[in-house]
Amino acid sequence: MTSIEPALDSDRPAMEGLLAGSGLPLDGLGAAMPTAVVARGETGVVGCAAIETYGSAGLLRSVCVAHDLRGTGLGRRLVGAVEALAAAHDIVELYLLTDTAERWFPRLGYRPTTRASVPPELTASPEFTSACPESAAVLHKRLNV
Repeated sequence: MTSIEPALDSDRPAMEGLLAGSGLPLDGLGAAMPTAVVARGETGVVGCAAIETYGSAGLLRSVCVAHDLRGTGLGRRLVGAVEALAAAHDIVELYLLTDTAERWFPRLGYRPTTRASVPPELTASPEFTSACPESAAVLHKRLNV
């Protein structure tokens, strides 16, 4: 059974390994660790997701599932867990950047938007300034809080 729970500082190396193995950026992960979750399986950390908080807005980042568990619904569970965590932190809007999952996130209620519509504090984050290419899709979701 795979459990989803708050990430511990000791989980960071495993999270970095998952992210790097999927070509996802590590920049800014440290700042997101207080609002990160991991999926733990029999072999250890098999998935992760995090939120960078910026007042009432947040940046969904580092959503990753081990290759052999993709398609099992684990990614959906991870996103649901960080959305609940975001709501508990009074975050009402989430944004994300992706150049690999722009067709997956709309299944979870995220809608395409423009970089110009993103709050300025988010566009100053490492994800926007250096980690993700300018061509990355921007998606948005308003949380029901």
